[in-house]
Amino acid sequence: MKIYLSILILVSGVCVVSGAELPTAQVRVDFSKPGDPLEMDRMALGQGGLSEEPMWADRIPEIRALRPRFIRLFIQEYFDLLPEPGRYHFDTLDRSVETILRTGAAPLMCICCKPKVLFPQVNQDIVEPVDYAEWEKLIFEVVRHYKKKSPRIRYWEVGNEPDIGEDGGCPYRFKPDSYARYYRHTAAAVRRADPEARIGGPALAYVRSPILPALLDLCRSGQVPLHFVSWHIYSSDPKAVRGTIDYVHDLLKSYPDPKPETFPDEWNMDLTNPPLDPRFQPCYVAETIWQMIDAGLDYSCYYHIRDWYVSYETFVRFMSPQGTAFMTRWWNRMPQFDGLFDFQNHVRPTYFTFKLLSRLNGQRIGLTSSHPAIHGLASFDEQLRMFNIMLWNYSHSPVECEVSLEGLSQKMRLRRRVLDAQTASGDENARLRPDPFQTVEKGNCQFPVRFEAYAIHSWTLE
Repeated sequence: MKIYLSILILVSGVCVVSGAELPTAQVRVDFSKPGDPLEMDRMALGQGGLSEEPMWADRIPEIRALRPRFIRLFIQEYFDLLPEPGRYHFDTLDRSVETILRTGAAPLMCICCKPKVLFPQVNQDIVEPVDYAEWEKLIFEVVRHYKKKSPRIRYWEVGNEPDIGEDGGCPYRFKPDSYARYYRHTAAAVRRADPEARIGGPALAYVRSPILPALLDLCRSGQVPLHFVSWHIYSSDPKAVRGTIDYVHDLLKSYPDPKPETFPDEWNMDLTNPPLDPRFQPCYVAETIWQMIDAGLDYSCYYHIRDWYVSYETFVRFMSPQGTAFMTRWWNRMPQFDGLFDFQNHVRPTYFTFKLLSRLNGQRIGLTSSHPAIHGLASFDEQLRMFNIMLWNYSHSPVECEVSLEGLSQKMRLRRRVLDAQTASGDENARLRPDPFQTVEKGNCQFPVRFEAYAIHSWTLE
């Protein structure tokens, strides 16, 4: 049996109703029940280890607008930190670190270098230095240098995708026992240089690698610090991303308190076989971050800020010809969908998803949905004295919906925007198409809304 109810029509701020079919989804935003701070800045960004150049230095204002808490940075071998025994070189790496600091974010420093002085043979399976004392001295000097540069540089990650070696763009492939030794020595050096540093890893390509249980066993006694656990996931299914979070949380149940923070610091859709609908990735990002927050994740870093061509000549200095060829083919010949900015530095639609998410500052407002594809987040920004609501339809079919705004304490102005991922224009007003202001009265109001496939809507009330 079909049920009918009223459609709300706003006329000069007054609610007028007429008959209409019941929407298939119900969304309720309850302004009378503010919750804890939303802290969207925890859902942060990273940049791949592709070049010694600050790859997005001309996009600092745009990244600052996203307000990320962290930006992950590879300390890759092309920074040439130890050009010869006893001589340290920081100038090149300083430029990338300073770029991050200028956005207001803190660098998450990922240690993934193999100086030729300590690793004379190019071989991904030779993963431990010829002299651990000299390795610890290098790490001590690096951490001390950046502690002096900024007190915000506190997070140090030991390795990047150590389970897959050169296929992950880094020159080593560890076993569980070798990674445990390497981590113990590296963490000891970090801690000596900065006792307040946050140390973690192993930044796995595959979260179920035996390297993670080995690391937990090493650190369980508390003698070796482990402040965060990191891993990567590339899947076009947000629930698969959530599955990795649940897996790590299960592993940590038996770990003594205080438990490490959980930190997938590379994530994106399946970049080997990416969905080609331009509407998909922006909505995928919103849905995945919703799943992360709902699963109780601590932090994440989206991969990544800007796509970049790699230099074969640069990488072959510290990776095998086979590994370098793979790296060069992947970045220079494969279609890329990673960056918020493309190779030509054009802004992609996904950037605007992060921009809308960054506006969800302050206290979280209760938001529920009766439909599995319709999710959203809402908050009250005390500084700007406005409410922000973000809603989306993570499905390939349109959904009719009724959005109820409940418990408004006063008359307010409502502005609605829809993210247009298909327009050829990069203009913000074209991407985030604004509707005219409307006035809503104190109390409760209902709005019929049609969410197209993968649609993202943003509402503000002030």
